Amino acid sequence: MNAAAEEGLIIPVLIGNADKIHAAAKSAGISLADYEIISVPHSHAAAAKAVELARDGKVDALMKGSLHTDELMSAVVDHDHGLRTDRRMSHVYVMDVPSYKWPLLITDAALNIAPTLMDKLHICQNAIYLAHDLGLPEPKVAILAATEEVCVSMPPTLDAAILCKMAERGQITGGILDGPLAFDNAINAQAVHIKQIISNVAGDADILVVPCIEAGNMLAKELEYLAAAESAGIVLGARVPIIMTSRADNTCARMASAALAILSVVGEKARLAAKNSVGQN
Repeated sequence: MNAAAEEGLIIPVLIGNADKIHAAAKSAGISLADYEIISVPHSHAAAAKAVELARDGKVDALMKGSLHTDELMSAVVDHDHGLRTDRRMSHVYVMDVPSYKWPLLITDAALNIAPTLMDKLHICQNAIYLAHDLGLPEPKVAILAATEEVCVSMPPTLDAAILCKMAERGQITGGILDGPLAFDNAINAQAVHIKQIISNVAGDADILVVPCIEAGNMLAKELEYLAAAESAGIVLGARVPIIMTSRADNTCARMASAALAILSVVGEKARLAAKNSVGQN
């Protein structure tokens, strides 16, 4: 957080027990003289206050501190006082993998445990919007499964096929979808050639949509720890983007996640303005 603030990426508003905040800053050798601090008695109150500020338009994004993810997300999804929209919330990793030709977006590896078909629709759309915000006008979306063949006994392959048809019908917009695709078929042109797969996405994917949180979590961490990938990640689909960094994340990951949130804020405002302009016409 401090590094992102020093680089001018964010203007922090710190919410929590003020004594604990000052003690942590002193231990880390960080001055809080220029930061706004809102003191609350405990972590549940911190989550509620942060959501309130976002709902009232006083902050543009949320960043999880030392409180548990469940505490923050409980306040975010609250029906009466939360930050819900008409889209389901989902997490997107953006990973810079040295062995791949460009950054990969992986979703959802952190929030939706066992997403339904309709959940996956929103997961796809949220990732496509973020890809637009990163400068990809028509990202290629690979719906991952264990095989490229549609198999009745493997539900993720059925979901993948249906999602592709939904995209053809305009229920998912702004990207090119294909699936089911196994991981190698999604990112390796040689595997695509050997298996003779005809696809505009296979071997060339920008976004990887995983079937469940276990698959996504393992994939993201394997790329980070075995392939030296750098990662950033945010939750999309709420009124504001939510930066949910891990305690194990380094400064680069935290700063990159803050930068992602900024791009998302700008992109969402542009989409809202375009939608309102269409409505007025």
